[in-house]
Amino acid sequence: MEILNRISELLIAWGMSPEWADRLDQYIAFALVLIFAFVADFICRKILLRVVAHIVRKTKATWDDIIFDDRVMTHLSRIVAPLIITSLVPTVFAESSSQVLATLLRLCNVYILMAFLSFVNALLKAVYTVYSEKERFRNRPLKGLLQTGQVILWFIGIIVAIGILIGRDPLALLAGLSASAAILMLVFKDSIMGVVSGVQLSANDMLKVGDWITMPKYGADGSVIEVTLNTVKVQNWDKTIITIPPYALVSDSFQNWRGMRESGGRRVKRSINIDMTSVCFCTPEMLEKYRKIELLKSYIDRTEEVVSEYNHAHGIDNSILVNGRRQTNLGVFRAYLTAYLASLPTVNQRMTTMVRHLQPTDHGLPVELYFFTDTVDWIPYEGIQADIFDHLLAIIPEFGLRVFQSPTGTDLKALNEK
Repeated sequence: MEILNRISELLIAWGMSPEWADRLDQYIAFALVLIFAFVADFICRKILLRVVAHIVRKTKATWDDIIFDDRVMTHLSRIVAPLIITSLVPTVFAESSSQVLATLLRLCNVYILMAFLSFVNALLKAVYTVYSEKERFRNRPLKGLLQTGQVILWFIGIIVAIGILIGRDPLALLAGLSASAAILMLVFKDSIMGVVSGVQLSANDMLKVGDWITMPKYGADGSVIEVTLNTVKVQNWDKTIITIPPYALVSDSFQNWRGMRESGGRRVKRSINIDMTSVCFCTPEMLEKYRKIELLKSYIDRTEEVVSEYNHAHGIDNSILVNGRRQTNLGVFRAYLTAYLASLPTVNQRMTTMVRHLQPTDHGLPVELYFFTDTVDWIPYEGIQADIFDHLLAIIPEFGLRVFQSPTGTDLKALNEK
């Protein structure tokens, strides 16, 4: 300041008015403050940040990689220059009008606030980037939470910035905005509902990125690829992309196939109709024929032994039906299918496997196969069940059974020829 006073005295000695000499001193001092501030900013960005980054790279911890990320620290370093200016400007313009000083300070404070908000925003993004790559959090809807935090951050920041510019208490502005809360809720209805729904989806573990969901109302049948504040993106198996509002997933019903994927088995529940007129009791010749099938040998021997013991105990001829104990071709066929499914490595033997009869209809007797494959992938799953039913259709005539199907033109033509 002593140097500026001497410069001012020289300017007055050269004939400049004292008022203009003082104003020129202030401009020179303000220029020096700006130069000092930007030099400090340059030192922070080019030297200090590189030193900090070098130190951080040598540590094994991950939290410092988040906090001291280059993009995060760059935003933080932008606060240095306005802080210096805010500290020194009151001294430079101490003799000027209070209005000029107040305006400069407000602008600097707003800049500091915006720089700080940018720093927090960059920090949130860095945290999201790090944790979204971790296996534990990879499928969590972190992007929706990030966007929620960003909306809240910038909303509060803008209110505070407006309060600084107009010289009002930010809390008073927030109180005034509460009177127009109904209008704000109407304008930001989707965003507010998206925030609430996103929290519910995350808290209840209802949805993750990568989940296969089905929601016929919105034409969704595919994998979730992104969960944001306002939309959930689903890529259907035909590669089309459906966007669903998050609140629709909370208010409406949708099917999540994650449980099936995590179980390691995918269910097959398919039936084939048997012509009931082809069902009959097994003759000794039929049983001897079935005994030659490896999967049925032990079953036939065991069942015949039980029947023989019962008949012998009651003095009954084995050829006579007693209490339904004589075997039928349909019963043997069902036993064969049970043993066949138990022998297949592609069937998940840890999960439910059964062959059962459904309610007879005018289209025959449905025999249902209920089992789980050992894979959840679509193409192998379809191949496994197709192979099983190919074998089923081919083996049915060996048991004297017929598949029921509605008459076709070929059937009617053959009947007429007869």
